[in-house]
Amino acid sequence: MIVRAGVLYDGTLAPPRTNVDIEIADGLIAGIRAATSAAPDRIAACVTPGLVNAHAHLVMSGEPDTMGAVARMHHNEQVIAAVENAAKTLRAGITTIRDVGSGRGVAQAVRDGINAGRIPGPRMRAAGHVLCMTGGHGWFLGRNIDGPWDARKAVREELLAGADCIKVIATGGVLTKGAVPGNAQLLPEELEAAISEAHRHGLRVAAHAIGTEGIKNALRAGVDSVEHGHLLDDEAIELFTARGAYLVPTLMAPTCILEHLHDGSQPAYVIHKAKTIGEAMAANIRRAYEAGVRIAGGSDAGTPFNRHEDYAGEIELMQRMLGMSPHQALHAATAVAAELIGIHRGVLAGGEPADLVLWSRDISDDIRTLRAPQAVIKAGAIISS
Repeated sequence: MIVRAGVLYDGTLAPPRTNVDIEIADGLIAGIRAATSAAPDRIAACVTPGLVNAHAHLVMSGEPDTMGAVARMHHNEQVIAAVENAAKTLRAGITTIRDVGSGRGVAQAVRDGINAGRIPGPRMRAAGHVLCMTGGHGWFLGRNIDGPWDARKAVREELLAGADCIKVIATGGVLTKGAVPGNAQLLPEELEAAISEAHRHGLRVAAHAIGTEGIKNALRAGVDSVEHGHLLDDEAIELFTARGAYLVPTLMAPTCILEHLHDGSQPAYVIHKAKTIGEAMAANIRRAYEAGVRIAGGSDAGTPFNRHEDYAGEIELMQRMLGMSPHQALHAATAVAAELIGIHRGVLAGGEPADLVLWSRDISDDIRTLRAPQAVIKAGAIISS
């Protein structure tokens, strides 16, 4: 297949190329060259790598009361929801995701079904159960742990269950009733034990961390990425840069809650906590970005009103709230997020997976173009057009 791009963004921060042909063979990029007189199979005004969402929950579908909805769902219903959301994700141009908490083996089963070609969906990493303190944030998708050795055992259990990354809960969160986002939860020694055990087996670790103390606990323990990070301080920024950890800011999560304050369907405690976080989020994350912290795109898809197919909204928020250009925001949502997930490089270059999206206009002219792909190609196969 030959795809002709009026403008090509290759996922890096290199200047976009114009009027090029992308040759695809055997599911890989065979070459990229100046357009020839030969007729291409596909033509698009703009082509980018497939988008990469480093923070998603496939069992959650954007329900206003997400915690209540998941708690009420039968296991079979969770599987059905995850399969549906995987398909929606792929059709929206997201060809790679990291599911950071679905519980009961659902994400692993969906990942394996996608890999076997039985169901449509993106390339996936799956964390399995989140590892939380007893009764802590995310317990409804979690494995409760108490003490460092129990933390190690929990990592081993998730490894046995097919997890290929680990999620730890370092602070309270918005969606769990009674969990205060600013409060640290897992102890430093529990985080250190879980992260050390995961790294020993080659698994990367993400930490849910909103509050300042918990963010720094996770960074000092050697975590690979901090998810949310909304209440970080200057010391946390120094730890990020010193240790090379990624920050996945999930700007969509509180934003979507706050955009639906008056529809009457969200629990009052969720709204209260989201307001508190929303006041500080943009300024803090922008300060981290300007200080050189590596920002990886991830939307927390599945949280209230935050649908899996709406990842473009996260990229728009990175431009608007953090001051990124459309090109920089795309880079965060392709190559940087792919580096974090570790399946592939998230770029369009010879020998890389032929995961690409065709768009109707140059994304630098209007980043909202990312809301509606013209066609999605995964591993050289046209998924939607």
